[in-house]
Amino acid sequence: MKAGRHPYIPRSSSDLLKLDVNTHEAIVAEIPRLRRYARALTGSVDAADDLVQDTLQRALEKWRLWQSQREIRPWLFSIMHNLHVDGRRRNHRVDFRDDDEIPVVVQRASQQDDLELRDLERALALLPPDQREVLLLVGLEELSYAEVARALKIPQGTVMSRLSRARARLKAILAG
Repeated sequence: MKAGRHPYIPRSSSDLLKLDVNTHEAIVAEIPRLRRYARALTGSVDAADDLVQDTLQRALEKWRLWQSQREIRPWLFSIMHNLHVDGRRRNHRVDFRDDDEIPVVVQRASQQDDLELRDLERALALLPPDQREVLLLVGLEELSYAEVARALKIPQGTVMSRLSRARARLKAILAG
C-alpha cells in the first residue's frame, strides 16, 4: 500500500512523506485494533472513525516523538486515549450506540449468543471509563500491563487494580 492511500490516513500530511516505509506499515497494521478499541470506547461507529482519524493525524504530526525501539501499538493507544479523554472533558457526555447499530457478525451467532453479546456491551457501558479502558486494552487488545501503563500514563499497579475492579464489577453486573 502506498503512503497516504489508506482511508484513515490523511493524504495532505507533509510529515507522511518523511515517514519511513516500515513506520508507515506499522501504523497501518494497527488501524484495525485502533478501530476496534475506538468503537468500544465511544460506542458509536461515527465517533470511533473520527477518533481513529484524529489519532492517526496526531501520530503523523508527532511521529518523531515515538521511540522506534519501543512498540508502536502502546504509543498509538496512548494518543487515542488522550484524545478520547480530551473529547470527554469537552462534551461531558458519552453516547452509546442503539441496539440497531450493533454490527452484524460475519458468521451469524445464535440468538443466545446475540443476547449475551448485547448484555456484555451494556455491562461494559456501565463501567467507569477508566476501568473500561483498562479492561478493553488488556482483554480485547491483548496489551501487557506494562504497555497499558505506558499508553495511559499510569502506574502498572493502577492498571492491575482498575482491571481487578472492572472484572469484579462486570461480573456483578452480568450476574444481577
